[in-house]
Amino acid sequence: MRVLIAPDKFAGTLTAVQAAEAVAAGWRRHAPDDELDLAPMADGGPGFVDVLHAALGGSLDAVTVRGPHGDPVPAVVLRVGTTAYVESAQAAGLHLVSGPVETASSAGVGELLLAAVDGGATTVVVGLGGTGTNDGGAGVLAALGARADGVLDGGAGPLASVTTVDLSAARSRLASVTLVAASDVDNPLTGLFGATKTFGPQKGVAEDRIAEVDGWLETLAAATDRRTSLEKGAGAAGGIGYALLVLGARREPGIGLVASAVSLADRARAADLVVTGEGAFDFSSRAGKVPYGVAAVASEALRPCIALAGQVLVGSREMRALGIESAYSLVDLVGEERAFGAPADALADLAARVARTWSR
Repeated sequence: MRVLIAPDKFAGTLTAVQAAEAVAAGWRRHAPDDELDLAPMADGGPGFVDVLHAALGGSLDAVTVRGPHGDPVPAVVLRVGTTAYVESAQAAGLHLVSGPVETASSAGVGELLLAAVDGGATTVVVGLGGTGTNDGGAGVLAALGARADGVLDGGAGPLASVTTVDLSAARSRLASVTLVAASDVDNPLTGLFGATKTFGPQKGVAEDRIAEVDGWLETLAAATDRRTSLEKGAGAAGGIGYALLVLGARREPGIGLVASAVSLADRARAADLVVTGEGAFDFSSRAGKVPYGVAAVASEALRPCIALAGQVLVGSREMRALGIESAYSLVDLVGEERAFGAPADALADLAARVARTWSR
């Protein structure tokens, strides 16, 4: 039996590569003769560059950029020919935010972009997702040379006083570059489904502050391009998606871009079963996340798709609406303590158990 193993990261515990290897190790315990094809996946968030490097090769250039609160942080630019890939989470990831999110800046992502362009890239693909910033991408604009009558690189708070923004210098820096925003979500910048309302609480924005913080991003949009702020993906990565869109970026779903890079459709057609996974399998998985994207590819190939997850938070009917035949929970099998304390071993145990049902 041929099994395609295509998981996302298990956030906070395993990278996509580690997750794929753990699933494979467990599967082989029960079905050592099965042919396993490992295709670690990403949707634009953490792990985006690692997955693409494994699939495409290329070279990794180490750079140092500003973190969300100004401290230097390490990052890399993946270069494949004249195309460069960068990951916003490396410069503005949730794990890097050590102070109030209202003061966290995305300027380091702009510096990553500059490093890619200065290195000769004519196309730059920016993976969006997993960030701890919520500044509407104002820091990105500032790093690229945008000027305003207020502070752009001090997080969301100072945006309350911004009334005019000059983007000409930033656009000039990118005039000869094709910019691609690889987004894991399709939220607009502001409003009921915007960056602050949807993702602010997980970044530390208190419930009673959401309306105020969202208003700061509304102010930025009014000073730059209100129409673009309503586009799909503008709210990705705390609004970094918006900054890229106003600079002329083309938005592509991150999962689609990665799926193409790893030839996922061809590999699914060659398999008998597709296995995907992520930390929490819930309704947000439908919004551009890896399991939904992998399941869609499996469906087109007429192959069944199952999911292994840290937690499964949807019922069987909803699961099938997402294209997943069955989903299996790590926490339900081994308990939360082991799932987080020994995630690779626990995931391997879950995979071995699942193989008893699906391997033939």
